[in-house]
Amino acid sequence: MEVWKAAVLGIVQGITEFLPVSSSGHLILFERMLGAETGGADMFLGIMLHAGTLIAVLFAYAPRLREMLKHDRKKILYLIFGTIPAALVGVFLGDTVDRLFFGGDWLWLFFALTALLLLLCERRAKRARVLRPLSVKNSLAVGCAQALAVIPGLSRSGTTLAAGVFCGLEREEAADFSFLLSIPVITGAVLVECWKAFTNTGYVSSILWQSLLAGTLCAAVFGFLSLRLILRSVKKGKLYPFAVYLILLAAALAAIGFFC
Repeated sequence: MEVWKAAVLGIVQGITEFLPVSSSGHLILFERMLGAETGGADMFLGIMLHAGTLIAVLFAYAPRLREMLKHDRKKILYLIFGTIPAALVGVFLGDTVDRLFFGGDWLWLFFALTALLLLLCERRAKRARVLRPLSVKNSLAVGCAQALAVIPGLSRSGTTLAAGVFCGLEREEAADFSFLLSIPVITGAVLVECWKAFTNTGYVSSILWQSLLAGTLCAAVFGFLSLRLILRSVKKGKLYPFAVYLILLAAALAAIGFFC
C-alpha cells in the first residue's frame, strides 16, 4: 500500500473514531474508493490506525487518568466492568463478525441505526429529569453497547454515548466514560494484532512500515482534533448534524447497492 493512501486512511480514522459516525465503516468505504490493497491484512491495518487514535485519547485524557489513579479508583473498576463484554465478543465472536460484516454490504443499515440512536439520545437527554451516577450496572450496560459496536457502521462512540444517556448518566459524563472506555479495548486489540504479526510475519508483509507509520501519525493528530470537536458538540447538545449526515450516507449507499 502506498504511503499516501495509508495517510488518507489515517486521517479518515482520526476524524471518525470519536465522532459518532463509525470509523470502521468509513475505513471500509475509503479503502474501496482508494483501491487500497492490504494483501489480507485489513484487520491489522485498521488496528494500527486505531493505535493512533489511542495515542490521541491518552494525550487528551492524561490529566483525567492521573486524577483517577490518585483519587477516583472506583471509576477504574467501572472501566474494567465496561470492557468485559467487548473482550468476550472479540475472543469468541471476532472472526464471525469479520466474516459477516466487514465486506461492507450492510454498512447502509448500520449507519442508519447509528443515526437513529443519536436522535433518540438527544431526545432522551433533553427529557431526562432524574440523573443517575455511574455504577457497575450502567457501566456494564455501556460495555454491552460497545460490544455491539464491533459491527462496521455501528459507531462505537455514538452507541456507548447513547447507552450512557439511556441509563440516566449526565450527557458529559456519558461522553467521558465512552472515550475512556475506548482505551482498554483498543489497547487489547493492538496487543493481539501485534502478537499475530510477531508470530506470523507473512500476516503483514504486504504493508510497508512507512505506510503504517504515516497512517498511525495522521490518525493520532486528527483523532485529537476530532475528540475536541465532539466534546464541544456533546456539551452543546448538537448531535443532530451527525445523524443527518449518516442518514444521507445510508440512503446513498442503499441506492448504490439497489441500482448497481
